[in-house]
Amino acid sequence: MKFPRATRLLVFVRTPEAAARVYRSVEKYLTQRLKLVVNHHKSRTCSTNGVEFLGCQFHGFGGQIRVSAANQAKFKRRVQEITRRNRGVPMSGRLTELGRYVRGWMGYFGLEHRKTMFRQLDKWLRRRIRACYWKSWRLAKTRLRKLRELGISRDEALNHSYSRKGPWRISASRAIQMALPIEWLTARGLLSLEDLWNQFAPNR
Repeated sequence: MKFPRATRLLVFVRTPEAAARVYRSVEKYLTQRLKLVVNHHKSRTCSTNGVEFLGCQFHGFGGQIRVSAANQAKFKRRVQEITRRNRGVPMSGRLTELGRYVRGWMGYFGLEHRKTMFRQLDKWLRRRIRACYWKSWRLAKTRLRKLRELGISRDEALNHSYSRKGPWRISASRAIQMALPIEWLTARGLLSLEDLWNQFAPNR
């Protein structure tokens, strides 16, 4: 067996005694047989609960896999980069790029056990996309026309189109959610993290 330099290993055992025994055995094999250097500052035996490894955290008995808070924040930052308005890319192009990123991200973190986390990210993602559409419409008269075309009453459309509220606050309003419902966003290419999570169910 050959390991490249800076390889990380994670070994699960049942008891602290077994962990100490396996640690000594693995260290001996790596140092004496493979002539590798073990970094003792980064090597340890511990409970699985709360351990972070390659972007995931392990929780509870058996080490349920969870996406770390840092990687959830990283996901949001990347989505914001893809969807920001000053890129000069139409919404269709941004949604296509976003779809590729979301599929890749879910391919890595699809073993996460909490469906609720993906539901919350989905809500945030839809709100972000609604805000992006609102920004892309720019002018009040364009917003008024778009809202009317999407079935919003004239009074509500006028109230929103000439509002001084920012895109993020507007995107949470009932009228915008009615104008840009989940089905409308899905038809334009927005993927659902929860749906993708369900597809990984056999792997979990």
